[in-house]
Amino acid sequence: MTTFVLASASPARLATLRSAGVEPVVIVSGVDESQLDGLPPAELALQLAELKCAAVAAREDLPEDALVLGCDSVLELDGDALGKPDDADDAVRRWRAMRGRSGVLRTGHCLHDTATGKVVAATASTTVHFAEVTDEEIHAYVATGEPLWVAGAFTVDGLGGAFVREIEGDHHNVVGVSLPLLRELAAELGHSWTDLWSR
Repeated sequence: MTTFVLASASPARLATLRSAGVEPVVIVSGVDESQLDGLPPAELALQLAELKCAAVAAREDLPEDALVLGCDSVLELDGDALGKPDDADDAVRRWRAMRGRSGVLRTGHCLHDTATGKVVAATASTTVHFAEVTDEEIHAYVATGEPLWVAGAFTVDGLGGAFVREIEGDHHNVVGVSLPLLRELAAELGHSWTDLWSR
């Protein structure tokens, strides 16, 4: 029986996988994300996902025959990769730059089958159109603390959902894990998606 391992502390990724029938074991990678800098956003997201996946896949206490998923998300705006904001002031600045505009949410996915040693990786991209939010709304949202813990300083599945006008592409990718892409990556490694459902 394959054990699905999520190499991420993200509660949104965990909830997304659970709602899709996959019950992962969570093992946080502890990777220092600041070690990669200056890369294009899609490449940065992919390389961070690969680092997180590799860090967890190398652990001695991993269950046998594990399928390890590493993910990382960044919002691309004006060619820059925006991860989690540094602080509340940074989140306010971000929202002032984002409102009324569009960005591309890039999520790198890396899947490692420890039984075979095979690894596959890809980045999913979803265009996000932000509402023309007021300064009052921005300050109220940042004051909740929610934007401080997520890439791009927004959620689509939480309080920030009202500030996202439209999404082009996979909604789940904006939450943090693209289920259609993950299904394809699992298939590349010889795993049927429905076999990963917890029974």
